[in-house]
Amino acid sequence: MSASLYIITVLIWGTTWLAIYFQLGDVPVNVSVFYRFLLAAAVLLPLMWLSGRLQKTNRTDHIFMVLQGACLFSFNFICFYNATLFISSGLVAVVFSLATLFNAANNRLLWKEAIPQRVLIAGAVGSTGLLLLFLPELGGQQPGHWFSVDTLKGLALAVTGTYLFSLGNMISKRHSLKGIKPITTNAYGMAYGALILACVLVLTSQPLVIDMRPQYLGALFYLSIFGSIIGFTTYLTLVARLGANKAAYATVMFPVVALLLSSWFEGYQWQVSSFIGLALTMVGNGIINWGSSKREATVIASRQIKLP
Repeated sequence: MSASLYIITVLIWGTTWLAIYFQLGDVPVNVSVFYRFLLAAAVLLPLMWLSGRLQKTNRTDHIFMVLQGACLFSFNFICFYNATLFISSGLVAVVFSLATLFNAANNRLLWKEAIPQRVLIAGAVGSTGLLLLFLPELGGQQPGHWFSVDTLKGLALAVTGTYLFSLGNMISKRHSLKGIKPITTNAYGMAYGALILACVLVLTSQPLVIDMRPQYLGALFYLSIFGSIIGFTTYLTLVARLGANKAAYATVMFPVVALLLSSWFEGYQWQVSSFIGLALTMVGNGIINWGSSKREATVIASRQIKLP
């Protein structure tokens, strides 16, 4: 079952990069992100309520779900989308693969868990593989590119977005330890994320504009329903079952799917470094999944405690 969730997460999030590409145009980035989570919340929350599947939660739970909305469904995507204004999407994907290492560090910092050695090895191997995969897009051959102000801005935004994503994983772990399922926290979290984004648009005096082209609307629907509702639910279910360390390796794998799509739709040219990078990424995937998933899942389940 976990393998199916892992594959679904990788395939869905791997294809969202292409959907985001189709959204670029007349609609400002922050507005597109707002539309994405507004639609997701408008579909998921009423559906969960009408079906009676929303779990009972208290005020403290909602405070954490507001924080989850800020980390997973608003500010992190503002960082990611705006990072692409300064650096290539390939480089953003490489930076996002740091989620594996951020999760390991935050697990140690916030949950006092030892960092498994294989997580560090897998993160290093997988990140190296991604670096080679996206090497043609990094612009390293341009003199002074790496030291430009725009590059530093893009990297800072991408790293900030990735760290926020990791903090969102830690909040989701808190929910799981209390026995609250991801589908419930996502329904509320996406609604809170949409409210946060609405406040950002008001504070920045950003007018709401819409692109009525089928390409934009189709991408919006896919990102809201598949990329947000289904993708985040499967991913956070993995966090609950396998732990944040293993689940986060999906963030290393899904750019591989994005790269394959890029070769078809955006003319990505495969080179020797690309194939070596793909091999290293697969090796990293094998390393982080080595061991007993059932044992880790048992440990996670045994830690379900009464939290505030």
